[in-house]
Amino acid sequence: MKKISLIKSLFFCLLITACTPAKEKPLSEVIEEALAAAGQQSLRMAQQLAGQDSVLPRSFINGEMVVSNSGWWCSGFFPGVLWYLYENNPTPELLAYARQYTARILPEQYNTHTHDLGFMLYCSFGNGYRLTGDTAYRNVLLTGAKSLSTRYNPAIGLIRSWDNTNGGKWQYPVIIDNMMNLELLFYASRESGDPRYHAISISHAGKTKEQHFRSDFSSFHVVSYDTITGAPHVKQTHQGFSAGSSWARGQAWGLYGYTMAYRETKDPSYLEQARHIAHFLLSHPHMPDDYIPYWDFDAPDIPDELRDASAGAIICSALIELSGYVNEALSGEYLAVVEKQLRTLASPEYTAEVGENGNFILRHSVGHLPGNSEVDVPLTYADYYYVEALMRYKKRLTE
Repeated sequence: MKKISLIKSLFFCLLITACTPAKEKPLSEVIEEALAAAGQQSLRMAQQLAGQDSVLPRSFINGEMVVSNSGWWCSGFFPGVLWYLYENNPTPELLAYARQYTARILPEQYNTHTHDLGFMLYCSFGNGYRLTGDTAYRNVLLTGAKSLSTRYNPAIGLIRSWDNTNGGKWQYPVIIDNMMNLELLFYASRESGDPRYHAISISHAGKTKEQHFRSDFSSFHVVSYDTITGAPHVKQTHQGFSAGSSWARGQAWGLYGYTMAYRETKDPSYLEQARHIAHFLLSHPHMPDDYIPYWDFDAPDIPDELRDASAGAIICSALIELSGYVNEALSGEYLAVVEKQLRTLASPEYTAEVGENGNFILRHSVGHLPGNSEVDVPLTYADYYYVEALMRYKKRLTE
């Protein structure tokens, strides 16, 4: 009888164990493992392209590596990934590759035909200068800021984004993404002492806040301004589902951009704007439970629409920073979202096995779905903001 009772007890214990959810791995372990995997994958990428001068990774589509030259707006992201990974694990190999790929973007410091110099130079040379103090990197950043500032029209008060007019529909197009490039100008003003860069950034951020956002704090993608009056004449969402829809990555750029602008200025109106954008995002009825958004919040076939890991990673990184500027309750709310995002992005659902996915870290990003460009593929900027988010949260855990 005792033997039968013991067997029953063991069976009951096994049954209870099987029905009890496994204890969740501590987020600190998730982050360490994710950074280690990102390091392995990125070293493979660096080795793969090392012999191809001036080439930088862009995406991996239909089993083929898609690369760019330094003039593509995404050129600075892979060097930036390498710098973050070097910061996490300062090996000579990572340092050598970070320097090698950063050097490939050197010609862009003189580029006056793009608003994306912040992405291109600050993510690469900016992180390099932060970690090494190399004055040559500082000089590139200051030259790049001078080039970017040439795209500012004081009569309109904004930096022009694109030179094309979309078949005559636009006169002076400005996109929400451009908020991100102000970080280079804020840096240059602080580093050089030239107040002009700061003034340009304040003007651009202020007018974007005034004209790009709807009453619910969602944002248009493109606002075009009349070159004579300086007033907006077109507002639309070029890469989203429709002219009035809320394209997910555009909302992410706005959240990150105004969080950064608050950091650089301590202007409370920027903090308020970032909080409002965060509320729009986190309370949206179409935001999934894991907080990796659909490519557009107004896409017609939700929940069967594609997710955008790049938008999720940008939102995640921005929320980590924003959590440091708000009260304890709101900070806790943001960080609870961040934990879900990081666990999801670090899972096999989004993180590729080492050696797969063209050696990109994340899967399932959406570049420009209406243009059928880079749809449900890895993207270099998704990897960048994901690794940045991992590093930001790791630092927060050790504070």
